[in-house]
Amino acid sequence: MKKGMIFTLIIATIFLLAGQASAHFGMVIPSDSMVMQGENKNVKVTLSFSHPFEGEGMELVKPVAFGVMANGKKQNLLGNLKKTTIMGHTAWELSYSVKRPGVYMFYMEPKPYWEPAEDCYIVHYTKTVVTAFGDDEGWDEEIGLKTEIVPLSKPFGLYTGNVFQGIVKLDGKPVPYARVEVEYYNENGKYKAPTDYMITQTIKADRNGVFTYAAPSAGWWGFAALSRANFKLKHNNKEKDVEFGAVIWVKFHDMK
Repeated sequence: MKKGMIFTLIIATIFLLAGQASAHFGMVIPSDSMVMQGENKNVKVTLSFSHPFEGEGMELVKPVAFGVMANGKKQNLLGNLKKTTIMGHTAWELSYSVKRPGVYMFYMEPKPYWEPAEDCYIVHYTKTVVTAFGDDEGWDEEIGLKTEIVPLSKPFGLYTGNVFQGIVKLDGKPVPYARVEVEYYNENGKYKAPTDYMITQTIKADRNGVFTYAAPSAGWWGFAALSRANFKLKHNNKEKDVEFGAVIWVKFHDMK
């Protein structure tokens, strides 16, 4: 009996730790977050779905929507996407030519992804912000996604150790005490987490939906605010929950 109980506890612990290391993130990563005069005006933007710290990818079928918003106008870029491979799985990319000063918000709405480990569908509305040629107006504008993190700190030009603040919104309204998962894009496997608990940082927004995080290392950091949809989708003829994620990717830089 005791051996059986011990075995059960071991299995439960394994699954618990696995859950700590299995945060999903939609990813929209540009080759440059700050395009300056005299630099390459073509920004490569990649779209993927992964566990970014561990470097484990998942299949990303062609999104429902992908575009850029600049100077208050949206441009549909879905038809410009080209299939590629990131972390060994299907991903997408395009080269975008920046032609004028402005703040460019790239955003993606993926198709629902079935995750058997969580017994639910996942839909991560993902965005990132690129500034060009000295213009930094409008970085706090809303794109109007189903769920979205609206920056309260400028989402570019941040030093390592600076705090990033955002407000979590669902249907345009703040989400009190939203759960926000934070993870580093460990692109080259440079870092190793001391424990699985440190792969994904988890914070909660305040009653106004505002969260704050200070990045301890330079690079790309993803913030995913999670909520449940008010509808279900069928999988094998059974109704299943849908997890919404409002995701934003922000790059931090070391001071030189």
